[in-house]
Amino acid sequence: MVEVKEKGLNFKKIVNKIGLPTLIIGAFWIILLIAGGVLGISTITLLSDTVKRAGMNGILVLAMVPSIQSGTGPNFALPVGIVFGLFAMVLAIEFGFTGFSWLFVSVALAVVFAAIAGYLYGKLLNAVKGSEMTIATYTGFSIAAFMCLAWLMIPFQSPKMGWFMGKGLRETIQLDAVGGAHILSNLWRIDLGRFIIPTGMILAFLLCCMIVWLYFRSKSGIAISAGGINPRFAQASGININKNRVKANILSTVLGAVGIIVYSQGYGYAQLYTAPLMMAFPAVAAVLIGGATASRAKISHVIIGTFIFQGLLTTALPVANQLFEGTDLSEILRTVIQNGIILYALTQVKGGDK
Repeated sequence: MVEVKEKGLNFKKIVNKIGLPTLIIGAFWIILLIAGGVLGISTITLLSDTVKRAGMNGILVLAMVPSIQSGTGPNFALPVGIVFGLFAMVLAIEFGFTGFSWLFVSVALAVVFAAIAGYLYGKLLNAVKGSEMTIATYTGFSIAAFMCLAWLMIPFQSPKMGWFMGKGLRETIQLDAVGGAHILSNLWRIDLGRFIIPTGMILAFLLCCMIVWLYFRSKSGIAISAGGINPRFAQASGININKNRVKANILSTVLGAVGIIVYSQGYGYAQLYTAPLMMAFPAVAAVLIGGATASRAKISHVIIGTFIFQGLLTTALPVANQLFEGTDLSEILRTVIQNGIILYALTQVKGGDK
């Protein structure tokens, strides 16, 4: 009886540590993988696609950690960083950079632009304390709408980006024209038959995770976390909460800008206009599915959540199409699955009292 009780307690500890929703969704993903194997779908291919998609989306999910830790909640204004990352890529193409020089210039410009935007956005959040997530969503949608005009009005001259007739940039810009498509994905790539590891892209994701992890163990990072956990106590201890909130949102915005560059090179295209509008919601869902809450987030939550979320999307679609042969349910199911998970995630964002 004692051993049974001890095992029960250990199981409860594991559930409490990982989180019941994370375990349920992870188990559902495993069931889908098994179902795919039974239906003749290559499990190795599904896992390979999951790794690729996780590498593409990981830094965008990581951008949620600084804002959550600072107490402002999940960064629904992620499109702010995304549009400046896209703007940096477009400028690098306009300046004539190609290959790795295009990548480095894009990242450098993105960091500068996003840092300025993150500073201004952090100041805005300090002015509207208590309504951060509402203002964040509005800000993200507004910046994406504003940039729709900018993509049309800024007089870019590169023939690699413009319409064949008229003015403005195309909605989708092919990055292979500047040697930027899959540039990180193919760097040190490991081919194990049908299982492909995009080493460069995964290393970029892990490097950003390491930087954020180290930062939140520095004096500045600890101060940000302290202000997010207990603002009154932190303020009584002499911590400048408003300044730290600005720092956190600068870091979050910069990660969003860098993240869209990594995502775009993995996808092979840069998508402009309305493409950034909804990109914050899957990132929020992923980090919360990984075990984060509206007030606390860790690097482990990012890694676990990104792989589970992308694995579920990658696996569920071909399995459903195989079950309903002769129909193409991919887009419908993608919407249902993604929004269903996002709905779960949003129900967890109540007030950061967890």
